[in-house]
Amino acid sequence: MHYLFLAYEDDMGQRAMTASERTTFEEVCRENVAALHGSGHLLAAAQLQGQNTNETVRIQDGDVITAECMLDIANAYLASLFLIEARDLNEAIRVASQIPQAHIGTIEVRPMLSLVRP
Repeated sequence: MHYLFLAYEDDMGQRAMTASERTTFEEVCRENVAALHGSGHLLAAAQLQGQNTNETVRIQDGDVITAECMLDIANAYLASLFLIEARDLNEAIRVASQIPQAHIGTIEVRPMLSLVRP
């Protein structure tokens, strides 16, 4: 089964890190992606640009409404995403708990109904 992991980070967590801690964290994240890929769990991953670069889109009364803002999710922003293959939700949660981003934010585990490939 496929799962989408949405990694939310609190900007305060990043700012609290020293430059050395941030460099170490980034290296641990790269190593984790390699380990997930090697285990066969990782199908795709992407780091997203900072929290002030997004647009929200909604249709309201037939009109397209856009806003340069983020959804307020407990003062966190969506920082990266992972497309994971796991046997079941329990395995997906175990994999999510090993992602370094879980230490400075939250990993939302979302079961996918289908995966469309071009």
